[in-house]
Amino acid sequence: MVSLDEAPAVFSEAEINARLLYRDALILVLDKPAGIAVHKGPKGGENFEASFHHLRFGLPRNPALAHRLDRDTSGCLVLGRHHKALEKLGLMFKQGKIAKTYLAIVEGFPEPDEGLIDLPLGRLDASRGWWMKVDPGGQPAQTRWRVFAQGAGHALLALTPLTGRTHQLRVHCAAKGWPILGDPIYGAGGATPLQLHARRIEIPLYKNKEPIVVEAPVPAHMRAAAEACGLRLEF
Repeated sequence: MVSLDEAPAVFSEAEINARLLYRDALILVLDKPAGIAVHKGPKGGENFEASFHHLRFGLPRNPALAHRLDRDTSGCLVLGRHHKALEKLGLMFKQGKIAKTYLAIVEGFPEPDEGLIDLPLGRLDASRGWWMKVDPGGQPAQTRWRVFAQGAGHALLALTPLTGRTHQLRVHCAAKGWPILGDPIYGAGGATPLQLHARRIEIPLYKNKEPIVVEAPVPAHMRAAAEACGLRLEF
């Protein structure tokens, strides 16, 4: 098992196969670890994609990313195994047909116990890359939330993004007054890693069949943070 602090630039075949949650003829779903980028950025560096050559399973090309997760977010990451699969997945993500549920530990107590955040988002400024802010003139962004547990000034939430804006969950939570624990951009940061995990994904990929539902186990660093905050993770 690869630790949060020691995620290598290239995972071995055994290590990345241990993170394979689902596989069929069109897609793969991986359990992405926190602390590593999904792909190589302009400046290079460690990235999860560098290990995808271990996941061909007989096909001539590597699988490719169908969407993105932030460097410090863990959990369900969907890959397309070939071009046609990627086209289909890309359209489904764009049309909002793929349902995603995240777990987050936030600072503060959301009230009521569930609701909808409907705040448009835009880029903070040109010098900050893809940092975002609430912007009345920005793109529409909606997130549903539900409280699982509260304790010691923190809450455990299920977050369902209805749109797919950059940093959407992080900005929305911060804007409501309960930033995600460990968020160095929109929260207080600190020594605690970002407590955001892509727990579940539901993909209605095949006509006349039930949607593919995949869940990623809650990582050790999030269980430790939950325990420190007095929150129980019973899954």
